[in-house]
Amino acid sequence: MGKKLNGRDLIKLGFPKDNSINIALGQIYRYRKGEKKEVVLAEAKEVLVTPEKFTNHRTWGKLAEGLLNQVEVKMHQLLNCGVPFSVFGENEIDEQAKRQLYDALKLPVAVQGALMPDAHCGYGLPIGGVLATDDAVIPYGVGVDIGCRMSLSVFNLSASYMNGKNDMLKKILLEHTKFGKNGVHKIKADHAIFSRDEFREIPFVKSLLDKAYKQLGTSGGGNHFVELGIVDILEDIPGNKLEKGSYLGVLSHSGSRGLGSSIAKHYTYLATKQCPLPKNVQHLAWLGMSGHDGQEYWRAMNLAGDYAKACHDNIHARIAKALGEQVVLNIENHHNFAWKELVNGMECIVHRKGATPAGEGQLGIIPGSMTAPGYIVMGKGNLDSLQSASHGAGRLFSRTKCKTRFTHSDIRKTLKDNDVTLIGGGVDEAPMAYKDINTVMGLQEELVSVLGTFTPKIVRMEK
Repeated sequence: MGKKLNGRDLIKLGFPKDNSINIALGQIYRYRKGEKKEVVLAEAKEVLVTPEKFTNHRTWGKLAEGLLNQVEVKMHQLLNCGVPFSVFGENEIDEQAKRQLYDALKLPVAVQGALMPDAHCGYGLPIGGVLATDDAVIPYGVGVDIGCRMSLSVFNLSASYMNGKNDMLKKILLEHTKFGKNGVHKIKADHAIFSRDEFREIPFVKSLLDKAYKQLGTSGGGNHFVELGIVDILEDIPGNKLEKGSYLGVLSHSGSRGLGSSIAKHYTYLATKQCPLPKNVQHLAWLGMSGHDGQEYWRAMNLAGDYAKACHDNIHARIAKALGEQVVLNIENHHNFAWKELVNGMECIVHRKGATPAGEGQLGIIPGSMTAPGYIVMGKGNLDSLQSASHGAGRLFSRTKCKTRFTHSDIRKTLKDNDVTLIGGGVDEAPMAYKDINTVMGLQEELVSVLGTFTPKIVRMEK
């Protein structure tokens, strides 16, 4: 931008000496860096004179909003008493996770909360926390891995198909799944999602297009996995063509990769600048849904959620092709997301940080651990849980504690005892790190009905 543009240049144009200067500089350095200074200043002058013309502009919309609504940025105070909430499986949840929810319930935008039986301490909201807010979205209430999801595909192959094929199936997982920051497929796949308007109309998201293209059909590290195993259909599943019985299935757990992580960090930064909060809840800064950044985050979040689905679809398609079979049943659901839903007749933003949507009749999959079954479920629409259920068994031991408590030898023994083959994985993801999934499921019988199970047999994770 030649000579660096600064606040004095904007004051000379007639900008008021308030937060609008900071907004303008932020937008310029974020989206117009490298352009001629006089061109940028000429545009900034136009925005100053006629801000109403720029309210939905990709670069200047936020500045226009600031000029039209001279709102002073000030510290938000918490409510003295939290809004109503429910806790499911209280005796299975650590005190720190409960405290995180109690703090969130005192946000001035909070409407109602809930804690699932797999809950444990997180960042911002606890994992397993659900929070409904009024006209506000909390980026860290959604989480860093936006749209992280479970996806279960079932093939019209008897479970006995796996007998004697362990090496072949291991090879399929090794060749057709990729994990971690640098895990990419040699042969890239195109997808309609890359033509979405968000990649053209939101400057920050546009910068992530190349990364999203490279990572399509891959999985993250940590507790993300792709598993081949046995699906037992125990009850009638709406839309299912298969009879009750045991089948071969593939279950995957991953999210929106670098796209979602970058979106989460970017908009959390913007939220913390606009919404100062006391230190104990500073990661719960929100964006107003009617504001420029709130609307932009909402679009970006939904894009990331759809991208996560596209990644799962690609993974399952690759495995189906390698097997020479078609998927006859797929059950999937997001967690780490926010939805517009009615709560006591009021439209709210419902954040599910590691919680499964469980509206009446809604299908989902709740995994156990690599040596414990997952459950195909149908939601009961329980209003006390904000129509939610757990997203898994939940951690019993942190990653740090796992490294001092368990050994590779311990893991190998547990895997052998349960007839499970593991490719990759670390001590921090030891099956013993998780709560008993059967206990967790027993604590949410009023939230979901069980229609079937998935038992892992070959598990692939990041090495």
